[in-house]
Amino acid sequence: MDGVLYTLLAIFLFVFILGGLVLVHELGHYLTARRFDVRVLEFGIGFPPRAKVLRAKGETLWTLNWLPIGGFVRLDGEDGDAASDPRSFAAKPLRVRLTILVAGVAMNVAVAFVIFFAIALLATPVTNVRIGQVEASSPAAAAGLQAGDEIVRVNGQQFDIFGGGDVTSTLRADAGQTVTITLRGADGTQRDVSVKLRPASELSDTRGALGIQVSDRPVTYIGHDLGTSVGIAGNELGRWGGLIVRGLGDLVGGFFKDPTAAPPASGPVGIAVSLADILLNAGPILLLYVAGILSINLAVVNILPLPPLDGGRMAVLVIKRVFGQRVGLRAERITYAIGAVFLLVFVLWITGFDIARLGSTP
Repeated sequence: MDGVLYTLLAIFLFVFILGGLVLVHELGHYLTARRFDVRVLEFGIGFPPRAKVLRAKGETLWTLNWLPIGGFVRLDGEDGDAASDPRSFAAKPLRVRLTILVAGVAMNVAVAFVIFFAIALLATPVTNVRIGQVEASSPAAAAGLQAGDEIVRVNGQQFDIFGGGDVTSTLRADAGQTVTITLRGADGTQRDVSVKLRPASELSDTRGALGIQVSDRPVTYIGHDLGTSVGIAGNELGRWGGLIVRGLGDLVGGFFKDPTAAPPASGPVGIAVSLADILLNAGPILLLYVAGILSINLAVVNILPLPPLDGGRMAVLVIKRVFGQRVGLRAERITYAIGAVFLLVFVLWITGFDIARLGSTP
């Protein structure tokens, strides 16, 4: 694809997917605030400066802003003032304020669950291996495998997007063992064959456990039943949530340990490039799957106890409840400002490495 078109595609996907997920997050705050009768002053699509007022009727101002990344919700009394107004955020009980703040995270978790569930139910990508050539005197030759055969399972395991792993790595991990391989022939019929794999001592970078050369890796799509799809979606939430938490720990640790080393994560530029690559090389289903992962990422990041993120604001509210008037409004606002500066520096640090990676790409 032409460089200009590729750049435009990357920007569009970033704005559409990340911006959409942020808007969903803010919609959670908005709907929950309305449910508890908190006055919503503004729902902004994008970030200021303001480009246009979309709707001015009623108490909520709906605006379109020039920076097209997500959006924001502005609540009456969210900065701690107007506590005397019964419809202000500051006047509501602690449990209500915490519920409103956590609602955005809950929306992102719900969106990720729906995405994983829909893919599992309707179109789970399964990656097979098509044999291009069978090595002479290899386990594959002894078992009667032929060029054109497609490996669809190893010991009953199929290699879909949710299971992880692939045929090659699984066979290498089972080196020296006897495995059952399910093959699909050129005529579409399937058969099971038992194969004694080469021992690990005979393997190398160019010598595999089975003794085949792969011609391509065709992708097929399957659907699961309702109960299985619900289970898969729940497992994916837990799996990716854990991976993201550990990844954030490594990211923050790397920042303080050696800020000159490339971080194990991508910033806005890297995410945009990755989204374009996934769409062009892997298709829309995998792109949708990555959108689900990004939604979990937003949920995990926002629940962190770091002002001005939702988790940080929740932590401040709890601290104020414990220490009372000893935590003043000015101290609260300074805390949010310091947190915002730290987040900005952190994002710029990651983005610098994103740009450096692009510059080193041939």
